[in-house]
Amino acid sequence: MMKINKVWAVFFSPTGGTEKVTATVAQTVAKALHTQYCSFGFTLPQNRENEVVFGEGDLVVLGTPVIAGRVPNLLLSYLNDKIRGAGAIGVPVVSFGNRNYDDALIELRNIMEDKGFQTIAGGAFVSEHSFSRKLGAGRPDAEDIAQLTAFGEKIAEKVNSGWEYDGPVFVKGEEPIRPYFTPRDRHEGAIDIRKVKPKTGPECCNCGICAEVCPMGSISKEDPSVIAGICIKCCACIKKCPVGAKHFDDPGFIYHKEELEELYERRAEDEYFV
Repeated sequence: MMKINKVWAVFFSPTGGTEKVTATVAQTVAKALHTQYCSFGFTLPQNRENEVVFGEGDLVVLGTPVIAGRVPNLLLSYLNDKIRGAGAIGVPVVSFGNRNYDDALIELRNIMEDKGFQTIAGGAFVSEHSFSRKLGAGRPDAEDIAQLTAFGEKIAEKVNSGWEYDGPVFVKGEEPIRPYFTPRDRHEGAIDIRKVKPKTGPECCNCGICAEVCPMGSISKEDPSVIAGICIKCCACIKKCPVGAKHFDDPGFIYHKEELEELYERRAEDEYFV
């Protein structure tokens, strides 16, 4: 039986959902294997500067949110250039906002395999949608935690059963990976929100929290109304603003948000593969 020395939760999680998903799985595995739990978040820019190398004896639960049905494209260079598996066991997990995870999970699995991880399991779990407070509201909730815990326990059972790596774990998704999901209006016209950025209202108290939590480092600390860099619509600045000063007013963005809320008002199911 292989010896696991550390179980890692490694995650990108602007509003906390992916961290909760990843940490719950990793903590469950660590507890079941009676070994050390560690975590590393690469949400903020300063945490994506250095290479991170894992190896034999490490089991790494790596989590990202789903954006447009894929691993966020602005994370690809970091995942491909800075994270190394070097024989570590890998568990790709993605969190999605109640619509679908499309090819995000198989894409993350393939990235981990390419970087030297030996994947043993994978899962997709619902978190509250980044730019909605209705889609997946409050998730992961108690039902999700039960699923995440069961997933973690099954991973530990697989390790203890004498599992030996024989190729990438099966997960749902298509290959070749499909293009990013494109929002569309009622006439099937594409809605392009890539360059849309949040606005700052007069309520702003210049506390600087939005600048601190922006995963792209795009918000000015001196003037929070200035967003000079890229916006990935993670809405950390909106959901963590203590006075509700941040908002989107772009018509295309608002239409897409309301359309998603209308079409996907349901309880989407978690899925995992062990």
